[in-house]
Amino acid sequence: MKRVLIVSAHPDDDILGCGGFMAKYSSSVKFKVIFIAEGSSCRFSEAELGKKEVSDAINRRNTSGIKALDILGVKNVEFYNLPCGRLDQIPIININKIIEQEIIQFEPDTLFTHSENDANNDHKIVSKASIMATRPNANNFVEKVFQYEILSSSEWKFTEAFLPNYFEALTGDQIKLKWDALAEYETEVKKFPFPRSYEGIVSLAKYRGMQSGCEFAEAYRLIRHIRI
Repeated sequence: MKRVLIVSAHPDDDILGCGGFMAKYSSSVKFKVIFIAEGSSCRFSEAELGKKEVSDAINRRNTSGIKALDILGVKNVEFYNLPCGRLDQIPIININKIIEQEIIQFEPDTLFTHSENDANNDHKIVSKASIMATRPNANNFVEKVFQYEILSSSEWKFTEAFLPNYFEALTGDQIKLKWDALAEYETEVKKFPFPRSYEGIVSLAKYRGMQSGCEFAEAYRLIRHIRI
């Protein structure tokens, strides 16, 4: 992997899904992270959507996204700020075109995105749009497509578990960096046993490490690998 595009529905999904991977490889791999939706407006009513507090919440989350990625050594980031929790109201072709254009401009060899089995509907839509955008064609040089898991979403789809087939061994320091990055999202983390907590991050890393024979790991599902 030389150029990796991470496609996330909301700011913080990138850290939860592959923050350890970025911490491990940011000095040797060129990363770009794109956020399709803004991640905050879903907490407001329809009547509140035009108010300043909504735009302030979106701006704070975007700022947190930049700071979080900076901790991991990633500078290349793009916010599209489509409405959070309402991606089902947008034609999927529009989301598909965003991802396609990013692929054309950035020319990644690898793409990470959401699992289609998540409990969060925005995640599922971004996953589907990513699969559409990475269909092999003349303008697409993506060799590998991975899906990542999101604490407080993937494990809550009780009827369809996330089934990884690719593991990345991580160190304790890399897990700490992942947590430090996530902690920039003060509105998104809570005390254990909430999954997006320090204990939640470490517990999942230990569990995935146990599955793969190492102390800590992140897990993904490799869904396509084309040798070019």
